[in-house]
Amino acid sequence: MALIALAADKGSPGVTTAAVALAAVWPRRVLLAETDPAGGDLVYRSAAAHGGPLNPNTGMLSIAATARRGLVPDQLWDHVQPLSGGLEVLVGLGIAEQAAGLAGLWPTLGHAFASLADSPHAAADVIADCGRVSGDTPALELFPHASLVLLLSRTEPESLARVRDRAAALAGKLHGGPRGAASLANPVIGVVLIADTGTAGKLSSQVNDMLVHAQTGARVVGTIADDPAGADQLAGRKRGRLDKSLLIRSARKVAADIHQQYGAAWAASAQANQAHHAQQAQHVQQAQHVPHQHQDQHQHPQQGRTQGHAGAGT
Repeated sequence: MALIALAADKGSPGVTTAAVALAAVWPRRVLLAETDPAGGDLVYRSAAAHGGPLNPNTGMLSIAATARRGLVPDQLWDHVQPLSGGLEVLVGLGIAEQAAGLAGLWPTLGHAFASLADSPHAAADVIADCGRVSGDTPALELFPHASLVLLLSRTEPESLARVRDRAAALAGKLHGGPRGAASLANPVIGVVLIADTGTAGKLSSQVNDMLVHAQTGARVVGTIADDPAGADQLAGRKRGRLDKSLLIRSARKVAADIHQQYGAAWAASAQANQAHHAQQAQHVQQAQHVPHQHQDQHQHPQQGRTQGHAGAGT
C-alpha cells in the first residue's frame, strides 16, 4: 500500500475530481486527503454520510494540533469523515490562511500518510489531493514520502508543455542526478491526461514520447475522461448512473493499471516494513525485560538514545 499524491502545475485540470474518482474505485481501502494548502473543495460540494454538510473543522485543520505532539498513523482516522457514498475523507483547509497552522508539519503528515499502509489495525492507501504545486507550496514536502506522484494535465499544447517542464523539475528536486534515470527512483512520477476518450490513446502515446525525449523520467500512466456530466454526478449536482459515466469508467481503468504495475511492489514493501516494525518491537520488549543489575553501566551512547526514545514512546 502507498501514498499517491495528485497535483497540477497551473490552471484547473480537475485534480479534486480525479482524486475523488480514483478513490471511489480504488481496489483497496483508501483514505482521500485534501492537502491543497490553498484550501479544500469537498466541504462545499459533497454531503456527509449522515446527509448533512461536512464539518470544516474536522480534518486537516483539526489534525494540526495532534501532529504538533507527534502523529501515529492510526490517529489519522480520528479526523476522517465519511461521505454520503461511504468514501473516507480528510477534509481540507477552509482558506489558504489556515495553512500557517500546518507550518513545519507537512513532512510529519507525509510520513503518517505513507505509514498508514503498515497499520496492523486499519491499513489503507492514501490518495492526496495536493492542488497546484507551482512555486514553493508546502505540499511539495509530502512528495518524498509518496510512492507515486501523479501530475494531471489537460491536452492543450501549453498545458502539455507545462506538465513536461514540471515533471522534469520535480524529478530533479526529488531524485537528483540525471533526469533520464528518474523513472527508476522513488517516488515514481506519472502523468494523467484529462482527455476526450476518442483521442486518448493516440494522444497518450504522443505525450509519452515527448516526456521520454525530454528525459523527464516521467511516463503517462493513463487518461481520465473529460466528462463534465460525470463530474457533476460525482459532486452530487446531477443525477444519473455514476458507475456508467465515462469519468468513473476511465478512472477505474487508471486505478487498475496502477495496481497492476505497482501494486505487487507496494504490497511487498508494506510486508517488509511490517516485519521490520515487529522485529523492532520484539527487541524493545526484550530490552525492557533485562534485569537492571545485568545491564552494562558503560552503555554505548547510541544504544542509550535508542532505549530512551523507546521509553518515551510507550
